[in-house]
Amino acid sequence: MTGSGGLRGKRVTVVGLGIEGVALTRYLTAQGASVTVTDAKPAASLTERLAQIEGLPVTLSLGANRPEDCAEADLVFVSQGVPLDLPALQAARERHTPLGSATQLFMERCRAPIAGVTGSAGKTTTTSLLGAMFEAAGQRVHVGGNIGVVLLDRLDTITSEDWVVLEMSHTQLELTNRSPHIALVTNISPSHADHYPAMDDYIALKRRIYEFQCSQDFLVLNWDDPVTREMAATAVAKPVFFSTAASLPGDAAFVAEGRLVVRWQGATQDVIPVESIPLMGAHNRANVLAACAAATATGIPFEAQRRAVEGFRGVEHRLEWVRALNQVDYYNDSIATTPERTIAGLRCFNRPIVLLAGGREKHLPLDGWASEVAARCRAVVCFGEAGPMLQRALEQNAGAPDHVYQAELPEAVAAAARLAYPGDIVLLSPACTSFDRYPNFEARGRHFKALVNDLTEELHPRRRKS
Repeated sequence: MTGSGGLRGKRVTVVGLGIEGVALTRYLTAQGASVTVTDAKPAASLTERLAQIEGLPVTLSLGANRPEDCAEADLVFVSQGVPLDLPALQAARERHTPLGSATQLFMERCRAPIAGVTGSAGKTTTTSLLGAMFEAAGQRVHVGGNIGVVLLDRLDTITSEDWVVLEMSHTQLELTNRSPHIALVTNISPSHADHYPAMDDYIALKRRIYEFQCSQDFLVLNWDDPVTREMAATAVAKPVFFSTAASLPGDAAFVAEGRLVVRWQGATQDVIPVESIPLMGAHNRANVLAACAAATATGIPFEAQRRAVEGFRGVEHRLEWVRALNQVDYYNDSIATTPERTIAGLRCFNRPIVLLAGGREKHLPLDGWASEVAARCRAVVCFGEAGPMLQRALEQNAGAPDHVYQAELPEAVAAAARLAYPGDIVLLSPACTSFDRYPNFEARGRHFKALVNDLTEELHPRRRKS
């Protein structure tokens, strides 16, 4: 986007003062650009972000996204999640003003090779595990992107001898014009149907992670997902598949005779027994296979891959054990913002479950969710905006477990504690987004953990099963 001409003296507008907007503002001002920051929120709602750019020579245009802020710029950078159909961005397009993003700018200027990870689920776990594999091999690596770390601030310290692992959401891929050397797609499910009613539009965004690759690059794909499997037909890069269900030919990672194996350049190598993988669930076995396939493509030794997997303890808010109280284990799976993710979480346990589900719905089918809940849960506490809708879905399913509704999470946690027997699991796996009450799933998960850690034995009496 900026080419070799640089940014010094350019009039640049940053749209959206989120995490990426702050990083963009810092980087662009350091490069000598004349920066205007625009955000629809007023200053009173941006106190924390404004403090992070305090003292920088920027012009603030807050409380609205004004078309003139973009139309009069030489370049416009759009933060992740900002709708691209804003009138202000349309004004920039009419003036043929280039639109870019933090991800696009970083990829354009990064000297190190990049491994990029996208998909509907499993991105963060796979990204984190791949980063751990680089570290186990003694390779300097920088992990960031949608995982919450914008790496623009580190560009000057990243060398051509390093590696970068980027988690890339569909919104971060919208304005990219480059692809990473290693592109990985974990899976595709209709998790964003609320924003992309046409599934083809959502898939098209995911494809952008590999659309600019060349024949020397690698594309790691999930063989078990028909959507990702078919992506190989439109790719220029060399495809590498992974599967939990099939022994694959060619360069691939799969499970054989209870072991995770990688076949590479005609040789098959055991990495680790499935029983030694510390992460729960078939979905996490897929994440491990994906990371191993990508790691092998980068040249990471198999022994380093094994050490990384054995030492990996997962990522916060993803089937995260919180505490045990009165012989009941509490787990935080706040990342489960779709019915499919909740189903995957439920399948990780072979003990009775008291499920906490709710938040803001994403207009996704609930029949499969209700059936799985009926098969695996002792009781369900529905909460938040979507709680009544989830109760209706349960009531339409034969054999639905006991279920109650609590408007807020504190009351929902207390109700779950009262409903659980010794030996049960209490699982926060909402099947909905957090946006009815919380800014993100992380805030919801942190609140859940605080509530669980505040529980007392008096609130949670032991009861014998009748």
